Amino acid sequence: MSMTDPIADFLTRIRNAAKAKHKRVDIPASGLKKEIARILKDEKYIQDFIIIEDPKQNAIRIALKYRDGQSVIKGLERVSRPGLRQYSDKDNLPRVINGLGVAVISTSKGVMTDKQARQAGVGGEVICYIW
Repeated sequence: MSMTDPIADFLTRIRNAAKAKHKRVDIPASGLKKEIARILKDEKYIQDFIIIEDPKQNAIRIALKYRDGQSVIKGLERVSRPGLRQYSDKDNLPRVINGLGVAVISTSKGVMTDKQARQAGVGGEVICYIW
């Protein structure tokens, strides 16, 4: 069965695993999902991630991070979706919770956070918000 929005599925699997207090979650891999996982690690929302090689479909294993029994990830929200793409130019990049959260932006220079996109002076598709 084909999936219409694999990024929404990626975010939902992380959200559900965090609410269920799982230590890790496995998600089918793609290039964009790997980049989002890298941003999650760089911004310290997850402990780590690895790519599990499989002849049929590679997977991303994400080790979730908890502090005092609560998930570090308080929220994940899909912004741009297949039915309604959301783009933002360099002057109107979103701020998530006044800079406390992170917006993941797909730019011509690669996938980066809103802060990195402001520094690089590029806009792009707003993939999701993380806080």
